[in-house]
Amino acid sequence: MKVVVAPLDEFKPGDRRIVTIGGRSIGVFRVGDRFYGIRNRCPHQGGPLCQGRVSPWARSSGPGDFQMEGEATLLACPWHGWEYDLATGQSFMGPGEPGVKSYDVDVAPGAELAGREPGPYVAETFPVHVEEDYVVIDA
Repeated sequence: MKVVVAPLDEFKPGDRRIVTIGGRSIGVFRVGDRFYGIRNRCPHQGGPLCQGRVSPWARSSGPGDFQMEGEATLLACPWHGWEYDLATGQSFMGPGEPGVKSYDVDVAPGAELAGREPGPYVAETFPVHVEEDYVVIDA
């Protein structure tokens, strides 16, 4: 299922949007010209992961030496600071710790979406009818 998040010109580098798709809260991040999608639920204790800070990676060649490298793709949960890679959902809190679900995000031309209803405002519908004394839904 493809869901429109926003027009590209309204989604600037550094922006994030949180959308609900199929009952799941998903954060969509723009870092430079790349887009990332990640589940908005920290596996640690269920915190609102996508409301956390995003920062670049720290690299070190030894004790007392570090530098920040690359784009800001490390997401920290606002509750306890557990960190996850925006691209893969990998956890960095120790061996065996669960990662978080990541999603592919694409930029699609409007012509490709022509004829579709706009983004997350489309409700799935089901036929409903009455059989004798019961209301029945075909799901």
